[in-house]
Amino acid sequence: MEESTKFCKFCGEKIAKDAVICTKCGRQVESVGNQGQIVINNVANTPANSGRAPRLLNKWVAFCLCLFLGFLGGHKFYEGKIGTGILYLFTGGLFLIGWLIDLFNILGRSNPYTV
Repeated sequence: MEESTKFCKFCGEKIAKDAVICTKCGRQVESVGNQGQIVINNVANTPANSGRAPRLLNKWVAFCLCLFLGFLGGHKFYEGKIGTGILYLFTGGLFLIGWLIDLFNILGRSNPYTV
């Protein structure tokens, strides 16, 4: 009875006969057959964006909103972070400490940036 194994052509490890990738070295030992069309979805389905495309926001608009209305959460509402905006609204920008940190964070972002 013949075993259904073969040897990896890169590391020599014994692998399954129908294996495409070696389990020891991780290299591709056989070509992948016709798999059909491959679809790449570049939009991460995270709770922050819930599967929607990321919005491009202007760094300088966010900075001005943070500078003048940051203690009220103006920049957070602009970014679409409603919960954090309400928190800033009721705590005075997290007692002005969060406001100050956000000023420097916004300055460090590229323009435009995504949320």
